[in-house]
Amino acid sequence: MASANVPSTNRLNTPFSVGGLTIFNRILLAPMSGVTDLPFRQRAERAGIGLTVAEMVASGELERERSESMRRIRHSGSGLRAVQLVGRDPETVGKAAQWLAENGVQIIDINMGCPAKKVTGGACGAALMTEPDRALRIVESAVASAGESVVTVKMRLGWDRTSINAPELARHLVDAGARMITVHGRTREQRYTGTIDPDAIAKVRAAVPDVAFIANGDVSNAQEAEQLMRRTGADGIMIGRAHYGQPFLAASILGNGCAPAKTDLRDYIIEHYEAMLEEYDVQRGSRHARKHLGWYLDRFLPDSDAAQRQSIMTAREPSQVIGLLTEAFGAQSFQEAA
Repeated sequence: MASANVPSTNRLNTPFSVGGLTIFNRILLAPMSGVTDLPFRQRAERAGIGLTVAEMVASGELERERSESMRRIRHSGSGLRAVQLVGRDPETVGKAAQWLAENGVQIIDINMGCPAKKVTGGACGAALMTEPDRALRIVESAVASAGESVVTVKMRLGWDRTSINAPELARHLVDAGARMITVHGRTREQRYTGTIDPDAIAKVRAAVPDVAFIANGDVSNAQEAEQLMRRTGADGIMIGRAHYGQPFLAASILGNGCAPAKTDLRDYIIEHYEAMLEEYDVQRGSRHARKHLGWYLDRFLPDSDAAQRQSIMTAREPSQVIGLLTEAFGAQSFQEAA
């Protein structure tokens, strides 16, 4: 059951239940393709976030156990293990859900919200909201195959403003066995432009009062999280892009003391960079790390020298990158930037 009657005071730090599983606080990390890999999720977990969800993986790839898919769903061994599936064939999604359940995944999230053209072009992600009967069959298949694992769904409000169908669809998916619904408060047509619609999210919550419900979009601090929970009746908040350049965001929101001190930021960033090299290998890790380094620079040293930034982003040797990061994020320069 949802826990809408929990007092608002310190509510972000209180647990809630998803299909019998306990999430220890109300802040969740959104699955983001190319971002929420294992090194990133580990840092969010260290910051005390309630739940991380691995970046989406195509349901058909799991059956073939492709190496890239196996890497995406790797787990650190701490906390609940959650993976997001993307696909449009009910049977294939069901087989993938069974495989995940048999391999220790406790929460299987079905992607019905991704707005990316490469996903919707294959009639997956948010495109499934235009095929409610298929969406229903996908969830039914996943639930039937997942055993003791919990099936959840992440969706948008609808395809566009003329086809808002999230309340009705969410109700059908819960009746089919979904134990948590997450709603990003935009349509697919909006992608990430404009602002979310909390009132529209609240209408979805009203349609599914009997399961855990998560609101997603436009939250970057504790005040915004509390406001969105109150306005929508959500049990928790899922945060995605606000984590760019600060995997430890949950610590700042929850006030648990797990965020790095300003003077420790240099070491934190270097450790993250080195973890990515270890996760992928030097060549691929360096390439994947560039966007993260750019986000750290954007967030904490927005006025950094352009030549210095360019050197960090293009250096090929890890020792050179670490040296440049040490120089850029030295205590004195960071304190000046702050």
